[in-house]
Amino acid sequence: MKNIEQINRESVSKILANKKIPEFFAGDTIKVGVRIVEGKRSRIQYFEGVCIAKKNRDINSSFTVRKISFGEGVERTFALYSPIVGSIKVIRSGKVRRAKLYYLRDRKGKSARITEKIKKRIGVDVSEQIIESDNLKEEPNKEAPKVATLKTELKEEVSKTEQKKEKLKSEKK
Repeated sequence: MKNIEQINRESVSKILANKKIPEFFAGDTIKVGVRIVEGKRSRIQYFEGVCIAKKNRDINSSFTVRKISFGEGVERTFALYSPIVGSIKVIRSGKVRRAKLYYLRDRKGKSARITEKIKKRIGVDVSEQIIESDNLKEEPNKEAPKVATLKTELKEEVSKTEQKKEKLKSEKK
């Protein structure tokens, strides 16, 4: 005999097989595509705002999005696995220290801003390349010349970025 939790998990897995839901948290600016049915026709209307709360409860999961529309704060709560939610797109990730951002309701203007979480991706992770090259030095191999060329390329890229930084600093002055 199945209990309710197993049934909920199975229904969530069926929904996730058809629909892709990105990973997002409170503080992220997201764009939710909402299906609106008008008579015989249906269309998708986007609701873009800051996710102020997320509740993870299997099939009962939901999230609340807040936006400012014509100077008035508008909040909308969506069921995560609802057929009404067509798509979810993360526009930017926010750097927050709370799970629920209800304090944003009282704030306006600059005090309601959320700083952006910066994800450092240069293309090639420099730390992994250095560790691999150290391991190859210990074991003589045919790939050692390739690693040396990679190292020099990385050094060149770092020097180019430093030069760009210096240019930007001089332009600001």
